[in-house]
Amino acid sequence: MDDGVLQDDAHIEASRAPLLEHLAELRTRLLISVVAIIIVSGVGFAFAARVQEFLVAPYVTANNELAAKNGLPPPEVEMIFTQPLEQFFAQLKIALFIGIIGSFPIVAYQLYAFIAPGLYRSEKGAVLPFILAAPIMFLVGAAFAYFVAIPFAMSFAMGTQISTEQISIKLLPKVNEYLSFVITLVLAFAACFQLPVALTLMGKAGFVSARALRKGRRFAIVGIAAFAACVTPPDVVSMTIMAVPVYLLYEISIWLVWLVDKARDKEDAAALAA
Repeated sequence: MDDGVLQDDAHIEASRAPLLEHLAELRTRLLISVVAIIIVSGVGFAFAARVQEFLVAPYVTANNELAAKNGLPPPEVEMIFTQPLEQFFAQLKIALFIGIIGSFPIVAYQLYAFIAPGLYRSEKGAVLPFILAAPIMFLVGAAFAYFVAIPFAMSFAMGTQISTEQISIKLLPKVNEYLSFVITLVLAFAACFQLPVALTLMGKAGFVSARALRKGRRFAIVGIAAFAACVTPPDVVSMTIMAVPVYLLYEISIWLVWLVDKARDKEDAAALAA
């Protein structure tokens, strides 16, 4: 057999071993993340009823505000379920929601632990702040959805009700549909608030620049609009509530990447001067 073929085979075998090791480690990291979500979800199921009250609070507040605006006492707020096990599965959904929120720091650490061995010490120091910022921005996004976006959406929905002597059209949401709406918005905003972290980290690595992000504004707008249309109910108000903050985050990301570019240019100039 030709010596070149033998060398190629040896090279392939040598590269295959590290690849298999990386895949095995990736599987381990993914398994740890999944187990963390399951464990936190199991613990969260014990608190599902209380969390459900917390998630329903924006709807209650919107009802109370509408009643106060009309000079009426706070009404008894009702929600319905039309399937025998709908409420039970709704609590399972809440438990999974708790699991995703509660285990996110663990998932973020597993991501860092997977990529850290391939980084130099200086690169680890550059990446670590972003890994620490990711859970914080995740919670900030979830809080923005709960305290700003969802109350606005519910107030708007309550304002579309009609009540006359001849007809009464009121919002009476199903438990599962309401929770799906709230949980989807919370997780979507939590994910979108990772945009500055992700783009700044990519800028730090040299994959994107502020100039490229400025040129890509029109594509970003289309992408943000498409994302908002996919994760929100099919109405203009919900899409706008999602799209506007995400676009503002994109603009903030451009500024952050510009700062990274500026710092890199100074370092390059200092290196050339030396």
